[in-house]
Amino acid sequence: MRLMTTRRIFLSTAATAAMGGTLAGGVGALEVTSSEAEPEAGAHPTVRVLVWDERQPAQKQAYDNFLGNAIADHLRTIKSFSVKSVSLDDPSQGLADEVLDATDVLIWWGHARQAEITPEVGKKIVAKIKAGTLSLIALHSAHWSTPFVEAMYERTRMDVASKLHRAGQEKVEIEEVLPPQRYTLPKADAALTPRVTLKKFPQGLTKARVELPYCCFPSYRTDGKPSDVRVLNAAHPITEGVPARFEIPNTEMYGEPFHVPEPDEVLLEERWESGEWFRSGMVWKLGKGRVFYFRPGHETYPIFRQPLPLKILANAARWLGSHPA
Repeated sequence: MRLMTTRRIFLSTAATAAMGGTLAGGVGALEVTSSEAEPEAGAHPTVRVLVWDERQPAQKQAYDNFLGNAIADHLRTIKSFSVKSVSLDDPSQGLADEVLDATDVLIWWGHARQAEITPEVGKKIVAKIKAGTLSLIALHSAHWSTPFVEAMYERTRMDVASKLHRAGQEKVEIEEVLPPQRYTLPKADAALTPRVTLKKFPQGLTKARVELPYCCFPSYRTDGKPSDVRVLNAAHPITEGVPARFEIPNTEMYGEPFHVPEPDEVLLEERWESGEWFRSGMVWKLGKGRVFYFRPGHETYPIFRQPLPLKILANAARWLGSHPA
């Protein structure tokens, strides 16, 4: 059975919500000391980074001390960051209010235990993003993490409200439809979500049926074959210093279409020899904050011991933490 929530909004409410190269092969064999160029003194304030990691036991195949700690250890070598590393099993799941209040950028990796983070916690994080006090970086399988899913649901609501406001609707009823079952893949021929269907009535009423996004994709493959990563916007701060093309020697494949709201920026695209491809670096504005999704990061491959994925993460954390939307 499909779960539904229904809410009625008027134009004023909608308007308010709306505003609210060369292949570099072999990188997998390289250990990172620190390849980050420091900004000039005084150029950036210290960015407070919280690395949240499920700390799944399978990570031990690639990381001696868990994936999240590997990311945190690297970011600590960069003077412009203040870094804290937490896990799902920490008190308050590592997400106590005082911890989030002292965070500018939240980096999130989760996989097998996504459902242990409640929607209420996800909505609390989204509220901070919208207020401009926090930005989110979701890594790899965190496409199903509660904060990312709630952020994509909220971005969908804001997009719908903006669309209806521009269309000059006077009175609107909105029916939200959740995906049929959480943590399931959409079929390859399924209609892309989020999806909005409008009915307009003579009395000045518009009914909008909003199918919220799956936050997933129809295909994936775990054979570890290499991917070819391409920079689509070399002028963006997140891709600064990243070559136009580089290889990730071993990685899990995700295949488009990715069921998420249309991003504001697509910075990276990943391709595989068998023809699959994925938008592997995307940015959304969410109120006064931002969300960045970075696809690489399967836990059994040492992707976050490789210089270029780490550089992208550091660039993203610095930009998100220093430049509110």
